[in-house]
Amino acid sequence: MTGITLTAEQIRNAPAPVRQWIEQEVITSLGLASRTPLAAPPQAAHLVACSVDDMAGVLEHIRGVLPAVNVLFELGRPGISFGQPAVMTFRLMDILHHTRLQDIGQVMTCLEMINRALTEVRKDPSVLFCGFDNEGHCLIAPQTQASIAMLWQTMMERQQAAREHEAGSRVAPAA
Repeated sequence: MTGITLTAEQIRNAPAPVRQWIEQEVITSLGLASRTPLAAPPQAAHLVACSVDDMAGVLEHIRGVLPAVNVLFELGRPGISFGQPAVMTFRLMDILHHTRLQDIGQVMTCLEMINRALTEVRKDPSVLFCGFDNEGHCLIAPQTQASIAMLWQTMMERQQAAREHEAGSRVAPAA
């Protein structure tokens, strides 16, 4: 048997799949979980696949609540896909860390706000934006993650174009 030692900083800076593997190994070694393959929780089957337009509508509803906006765009990062049907997983602790919120309760409040906004956008109280597993992960549909990422990319491109247009209009025409 070979052992290795990692600092907290090395673990924190490791890619998400490595952190999740370490997490699973620690949980298993402590006898808190079995080594059975990961399966998507039953609620994952009810997650809606959101379009870019859906996510733009959600953003419009939560625009005035910066923490909720930060949580929404955090879910646009690449996650880990697993299960049938496939879901994207995000550690709640990572969302907490990246958004600089104070506790998981604040993350959950933001996720609930996003879910309520989606029910208003879709005009359907039965839609489910995200779900959760017993290991501290938030689950969303892969299409939803891709739509959030696309919305972010579109917003950044528009912002860049506006900056370039503004910079171009400041330049005095040559005489």
